[in-house]
Amino acid sequence: MTNKKYKHVYFDLDNTLWDFNQNSRRAMQLAFQEFKIAENSQVGFEIFFDVYSGHNRLLWKQYRNRQVTKNELIVKRFNNTFEDLNIKGINPDNMNAFYLQVMPGSNVLVNGALDVLRYLKKKNYALYIITNGFKEVQYQKLKGSGILPFFDKVYISEVIKKNKPAKEVFEYAVKSANAKKKQSIMVGDDWEADILGALNFGIDAVYFSQNKNGNKTKAYPKNKLYRIDSLHELTKIL
Repeated sequence: MTNKKYKHVYFDLDNTLWDFNQNSRRAMQLAFQEFKIAENSQVGFEIFFDVYSGHNRLLWKQYRNRQVTKNELIVKRFNNTFEDLNIKGINPDNMNAFYLQVMPGSNVLVNGALDVLRYLKKKNYALYIITNGFKEVQYQKLKGSGILPFFDKVYISEVIKKNKPAKEVFEYAVKSANAKKKQSIMVGDDWEADILGALNFGIDAVYFSQNKNGNKTKAYPKNKLYRIDSLHELTKIL
């Protein structure tokens, strides 16, 4: 049965519904081939992708904390990778543009995503996206993967001018949806951005842990926290 406490379900996008890990890896393989990295530098793909991923994670954290701008992020993640690996003669802007162009074309969803979205729609929940990604890329992901029609509204940090876990992001989304806090719940895979952000704002949350280690299930005095290792487990909560 539908959990009558909740009416509004907010989802993160990357690695919660849209499989960022698989899709970004495939897009990077295409970019790696297009710009002939191995031929020009003798650097293999695995090393390149590992170094890039490290810089990308750090820069996204800095972007979330408003320590770097969008333009700085998209240039530095490739530029820093090139510097670390002594790769010369490739424009980081061009490689980034190619990568962002091809990435939304890879549309692998997290296992269970479509089943769960269909289930929730059938149960008449109102569904929303709250994402820290870039507007043009996130909409392409939603459209290309076929899941955009499931959502009543999409909230993107770049548009709101605040990044998760800022309370303002969740406040904006809940007010825009004309929802009540006690009837709202957030589902996401990022402990800091999605879960702590939602709990600190004052709405319940589902931590999609995907078997990540760590004690992330401590009790919160005002809001309920659930933990799931697969999206199908949402049907036991909602």
